[in-house]
Amino acid sequence: MKATPQDILKETQHTLDLIAKRELAEDDKKYLSEITTAHYTNYVNPGILEYRKSVSTEYASIEWSDSANGFTDLKGRKYLDLLGGYGIYNVGHRHPKVVEAVINQLNRQALHSQELLEPFRAILAKLIADITPGELQYSFFGNSGAEAVEGAMKLAMLHTGRKSFIAATSGFHGKTLGALSATAKAKFRQPFLPILPDCYHVPYGDADYIESVLISSDEVGNDIAGVILEPIQGEGGINVPPDDYFPRVRDLCDRYGALLIVDEVQTGMGRTGRMFCVDHWNVVPDIMCLGKALGGGVMPIGAFVSNKVIWEQLFSEPWLHSTTFGGNPLACVAAIANIHVLLEEKLPEKSEKLGNEFMAKLKALRRRFPKLCVDVRGKGLMIGIEFPTDAIGFEVSKGLFDNGVLVAGTLFSAKTIRIEPPLTLTTAEMNQAVSILEKVLKEVNGRHFETKKPAVAKR
Repeated sequence: MKATPQDILKETQHTLDLIAKRELAEDDKKYLSEITTAHYTNYVNPGILEYRKSVSTEYASIEWSDSANGFTDLKGRKYLDLLGGYGIYNVGHRHPKVVEAVINQLNRQALHSQELLEPFRAILAKLIADITPGELQYSFFGNSGAEAVEGAMKLAMLHTGRKSFIAATSGFHGKTLGALSATAKAKFRQPFLPILPDCYHVPYGDADYIESVLISSDEVGNDIAGVILEPIQGEGGINVPPDDYFPRVRDLCDRYGALLIVDEVQTGMGRTGRMFCVDHWNVVPDIMCLGKALGGGVMPIGAFVSNKVIWEQLFSEPWLHSTTFGGNPLACVAAIANIHVLLEEKLPEKSEKLGNEFMAKLKALRRRFPKLCVDVRGKGLMIGIEFPTDAIGFEVSKGLFDNGVLVAGTLFSAKTIRIEPPLTLTTAEMNQAVSILEKVLKEVNGRHFETKKPAVAKR
């Protein structure tokens, strides 16, 4: 039975009162716990609760507040955040400068009319042109990384007049229909086929495969509009390509007239030890996609960026691609503050230094548990730890969560758990995390790979 307007007014007022409270009474906490799990079951998706049961003994934990590099649940338990919102908290949780910028803008205006010019969108576009490689100049702002990928693919089709794409196996670019064409996981794709029909997937890290598809597509007249790749595959398992991969792909795209689209949604904004991951190889893409950390961990925003020659396709028809909320002033000022903090606090450099230390400690643990830890890999503070099976990956994740450390697997496999903390992580917090991980690995290794010696009978 639907609630009456009077019931809805009562419920919404109660909720607004809870939001306004700095401290919750025990009755408030009990109420929130009960309605959250009930409403997930009946109005959100019960499958999410089932997933939480698989990765935590405290499956109904409710995230309530955060600070710096962690968060606190409704019951007051504190957690060290090594997941970083899948890469959104590069400048930490609620960085004061980002929050201040958003509040100041909110006090003046929240959203724009969409008809007049918006100054902070313009300022942000100039800043992005300044920090991105090469001649990337024009930006379009949306609300997410998937939207950025959609726009990038449309722009590539407009500029080249071609309709086909090359992407990589184990690649992830989003779940909207265009982005899903480039995403490689069959489980996500099959229910929605046919999507873009001519998107060819090749093994990641091998430029020869890309060349073979470019050659064959050219021969049959199905020329490729763009090659879309992640500099490091995130959801695919923190897969790092050979150092010559992106330079070779750049050269192939130039030779065959395809655009190189680099998806920096998860790798960008200092995550891998450079402002953008392709900077490791001095490669300039034709189109770059941004998202996740662009909004400073406070506001959602995504963007695709390209050079003037390619963007000219949109000069005469600027409304050929548009969005209602993209480029809104709250999101733009958050992104401006985010760029300021990244540069002021030298967070890309810190990510490289701390990431090298973290990797060294994790590889030392791998040597101690060679049957349990298959591999440790990554760049900067984008690190993956691979285990023999999904089940063991979940077991390690659950053990860490029960000890106050948040990590997660990937959307492709829980065999690899990812370490993507805020770039503001301290050395002390890193050492704390390593110590807890050592404890959990020892427990899991004992359950799976250590055999008890039979007792020797006494004479």
